[in-house]
Amino acid sequence: MIDLHGYGWQLLQGVAITLELAFTCLVCGLALGMLAAGAKLSRRRWLSRSVTAVTNLIRGVPEFVILLICYFGLTHLIYVATGSNANLSPFAGGVFALSIVLGANSSETFRGAFIAVAPGQMEAARAFGMRRRQVFLRIHLPQAWRIALPSLGNLWQNLLKDTSLVSVLGLQELMEKANIGAQVTRQPFTFFLTAAFLYLLMLGASAPVFHILERISSRGVARV
Repeated sequence: MIDLHGYGWQLLQGVAITLELAFTCLVCGLALGMLAAGAKLSRRRWLSRSVTAVTNLIRGVPEFVILLICYFGLTHLIYVATGSNANLSPFAGGVFALSIVLGANSSETFRGAFIAVAPGQMEAARAFGMRRRQVFLRIHLPQAWRIALPSLGNLWQNLLKDTSLVSVLGLQELMEKANIGAQVTRQPFTFFLTAAFLYLLMLGASAPVFHILERISSRGVARV
């Protein structure tokens, strides 16, 4: 039995904050990724090229650097715009930075998924009198979602691990809680090993969820 010297509840609180941060970034990041994918597929070259350049730039920079740039840079922009020393919370800074990273990565996933759907199906839907919005929501998006799900599962795992980077901003998530316990008790191996085990538990619990989502989205699809 591992002795956490009374810090076990603190670690569980860190797990809750980590999951809250990860789910918030997931929703915001996927929304940004879908919008970016639509822009990349736009017939307006200036829009598709500019968005592609921005997403490639973000994907080429380490997440830790983007986190620092977004947190301190956004704070500076708020000061320039308002003239007040408004401090951005570590949670908001982490959501902003990690959502941008996830949005840039998922944009390529969604772009490939949208392209993979056979154009003939959209043409058939329009021939039945469906409007463009109905074609997208009923035909295009569900099939693209099914194709994108395996890759989105990998992105979720990366996102969950990237939440540990936000500890440098002072957010009391799992990694920061483990660091505090390690410094107070002077047992870094115990606390960091426990943190690693909790990350594995969260990742292991998310795998069946994505498996269920893939099975639901594949209903009615013929398997070869």
